[in-house]
Amino acid sequence: MTPAGKDALVAPKSPPRSKAKRQYTWNAESVFGSPEAWEAEIDSILADLPTIRALQGTLKQGPSRLVEGLAAVEKIQARTAKAYLYAGFTYSVDTTNPSGAAMVSRAQGAEAQVMGATAFLRPELLSLGETTLRRWTDETPGLAVYAHFFEDLLRRQAHVRSVEVEELIGMLAGPFSGPANTASMLTNADFKFEPARDRQGRRFEVTQGTISKLMVHPDRTVRRTAWENYHRRYLEYRNTLATNLATSVRQSVLLARARRHETTLAASLFEYNLPVGVFHSLIETFRTNLPTWHRYFRLLRRGLAVKALKPYDMWAPLGSRKVRIPYEQAVDWICQGLAPMGEAYVDEIRRGCLQDRWVDVYPNEGKRAGAFSWGTYDTYPFIMMSYNDEMTGLSTLAHELGHSMHSLLTRRHQPFVYADYSLFAAEVASNFHQAMVRAHLLETRKEKALQIAVAQEAMANFYRYFFIMPTLARFELEIHERAERDEALTADGLIERMADLFGEGFGGEVDFDRQLVGMIWATFGHLFSDYYVYAYATGISGAHALAGRILRREPGAAEDYVGFLKAGSSRYPLDVLRDAGVDLARPEPVDEAFEVLRSTVERLEHLVG
Repeated sequence: MTPAGKDALVAPKSPPRSKAKRQYTWNAESVFGSPEAWEAEIDSILADLPTIRALQGTLKQGPSRLVEGLAAVEKIQARTAKAYLYAGFTYSVDTTNPSGAAMVSRAQGAEAQVMGATAFLRPELLSLGETTLRRWTDETPGLAVYAHFFEDLLRRQAHVRSVEVEELIGMLAGPFSGPANTASMLTNADFKFEPARDRQGRRFEVTQGTISKLMVHPDRTVRRTAWENYHRRYLEYRNTLATNLATSVRQSVLLARARRHETTLAASLFEYNLPVGVFHSLIETFRTNLPTWHRYFRLLRRGLAVKALKPYDMWAPLGSRKVRIPYEQAVDWICQGLAPMGEAYVDEIRRGCLQDRWVDVYPNEGKRAGAFSWGTYDTYPFIMMSYNDEMTGLSTLAHELGHSMHSLLTRRHQPFVYADYSLFAAEVASNFHQAMVRAHLLETRKEKALQIAVAQEAMANFYRYFFIMPTLARFELEIHERAERDEALTADGLIERMADLFGEGFGGEVDFDRQLVGMIWATFGHLFSDYYVYAYATGISGAHALAGRILRREPGAAEDYVGFLKAGSSRYPLDVLRDAGVDLARPEPVDEAFEVLRSTVERLEHLVG
């Protein structure tokens, strides 16, 4: 029998998926009644593809035929997205279940076939010519809604290829998802981490679902061993992980060249009509403001009373009393913080969290790391997370609810063609929620322990989105530029560059192991979505600018924000955000967010001495 306090785990292992309570799981049955119903829909989608392919070459017959063709393409795209959601969410909540992985594989295959079958659409629309397309749009009520879509298509004309090339690019979606899928399966399903230990030698389970909770543990030995064991496992597989990422980057280079873009950065930002200067301005402003981070690192070192600050100390609690926040309490506080958005807005959130089961709440064995919001045109905007009854859990829930409300209001007020929004705009809504809820708690809850917890959560969020993400963005740009020059991308090279960039960011205030910090890139699956990470930093900047307007009670600010949520992709993201009151093409919103960061550091300095 193993003596207690030595080899026995302090906390029980994450429960199997079968033990999850229904009210805390996502409402899968609202999407498909059963896996069998999902399977039948996949078969039906594939059976309908010949009808879609038969549309090719017929759209020029007249505007009524074009209306019919667009409707048919949108319908099968919506059905495919819904089927993919069901498979992807099923896998995400339990990556150890082989049936979930098989469903994802089948859904990806079906998606690739649908993309291939519908690839004729844009080249054929362009073949009509600008004059005809504009005339039909003006004369045909059923086409009027597509005016911005056609305008954007004409803007892209130089980068739309022939029907054959577009079909091939569409068919590549499935095979090109291989590196991301391999990395996900390896790190979420196959990785087994050595347990963390406290000063008494007691063990704590390290998984993708528990690592964030261990990083806020008051025992530094627990944080150190959890962080080191977590990153050492990634380091052990550095060559496989590096090969996966390098393959993904080279795929991006191929696609950018296939569409005749000068660089992968230009290709990515062109998608949303963004100038590359937005990316470079963010990086420049971030580097200029690094001294604020160095000030915070010094505060952390003093507050934690440690000789040398380490990477695993970034989330360490400064307060002596732990603040416990059950899920239902978190929902209530989030709703209170968002009260300025109106009763209908708040009721939607409360009902989604507590009745309609938008949220897959708690960790379980095999659940994917991290959190995300995911829905389709005719489903709930679901959320996957691992709630931990602490301030970080509340913050994550608020963040993902921001995405979900963005999705809900966009789909409720836009036709299918505009029912999505850009990555550039996405992180504004999520960080807006966090900014509003923090402001409410700091204003209304005066308990010192909670004040410290809220301020530290804010700094943890800033650390992720305003320190790590810009650092990853610099890394991402450099490795894409290397691939564009046909230079090698090796594990050792990636590790060294990542360590250099973090070293610059830490500014000598943090003592770190270069090999382990150099593997941080591998812990972020975001890098498989080209040039996504920078949008976290621009997003948090836009969020604080918009929240500031509401908190200052500027007339019409809340209505302007809701208008942004409703707009979807009916206009370009920079224009939608400008109408809401923030211009992310300028450095001022980033500077304003750094002012919030500085004020939060000052608050913590006052609270902890």
